[in-house]
Amino acid sequence: MLTLGVEEEYLLVDPATGLPCAAFDAVRAGVDAPAVQAELLQAQIEVATPICRSLDEVRTSLTEARRAVAASARRRAKGVVASGTAPVSDGAPPPITRQPRYTAMRTDAARLVDEQLICGMHVHVAMPERETAVRVLNRLRPWLPLLVALGGNSPLWRGQDTGFASWRTVIFGRWPVTGIPPAFASAADYDARLDALHRAGVIRDRGQVYWLARISERYPTLEVRALDVQLHVEDAQALAGAVRALVATALLEEDGGRPADPPPELLSGALWHASRYGLGGQLVDPVRGEHRDAAAMVKDLLDHIGPALAASGDHELVPSALERLLHVGTGADRQRQALAAGRGRPAALIAYLSDQMDAQ
Repeated sequence: MLTLGVEEEYLLVDPATGLPCAAFDAVRAGVDAPAVQAELLQAQIEVATPICRSLDEVRTSLTEARRAVAASARRRAKGVVASGTAPVSDGAPPPITRQPRYTAMRTDAARLVDEQLICGMHVHVAMPERETAVRVLNRLRPWLPLLVALGGNSPLWRGQDTGFASWRTVIFGRWPVTGIPPAFASAADYDARLDALHRAGVIRDRGQVYWLARISERYPTLEVRALDVQLHVEDAQALAGAVRALVATALLEEDGGRPADPPPELLSGALWHASRYGLGGQLVDPVRGEHRDAAAMVKDLLDHIGPALAASGDHELVPSALERLLHVGTGADRQRQALAAGRGRPAALIAYLSDQMDAQ
């Protein structure tokens, strides 16, 4: 069975106003866990699971991390929320984490760094070696827009509804190397093209390759970065399972001919529609080249990964969770519902988001 690990990023906020607050150092000091890390901005905090074999391990680890971070924040009169974007912001630039890499990024793109108030969920799946990772990466490309739709949890920006399910995807898309990765002929091709980006000055280092899926430079894994951080741990658990099953399916397909290779403009359009509509409407199927209901595309995904889910024992958990997302809505839908229930008051939404961190 393929092992996996999950990283989640959270926002630190003022519980009264909902505004991001630079409280990483204080909150981190109160968390007794080695896998808590700084992010680009001091208003963010990242946690990571250990290497996991089962989705139950993923859920347990994320639940413990969320509770620990929330408890530390509460003791310091701060809030912590799992939202793909900061729902409330006054435009004031949050302080960056003082690391040379982050300082250089702010020199290169000050406005983008100032507005990087976004939080994702990254799923790492173990790979035997880089050549295999490239072949799997090629096969994941058509599925990445649907993962964005399933994981949408960032509808608000500066207190306003953007109309998008994943505004984080739009914000992240402003960096030079983002979106759906191109297809690669081999690991050597992958490395050569990243080296070319570096030589040309497009990126300062390989960490600035922000594709929705990439080969990790730190671990022997394929890293899928298409998902917003999830409102609830149960959704994070299920989506991590779907990603692992996609990777496992791609491994089994390796000798079955060329993978589907939709035109880049269709993949780009599919990604935009996924970030815009989430599961709330029709999406672009980049393989068929047509509009289709989100529910039909989720069914295609479950049919595609069904054997892998059966092999890992996740054949009940993942399908039931994805069906639940179709019926009760993604995190973006639930944020909108909470905002409406609070009569449009951002403070009510922040209270709801904060409560979710403790209700896992």
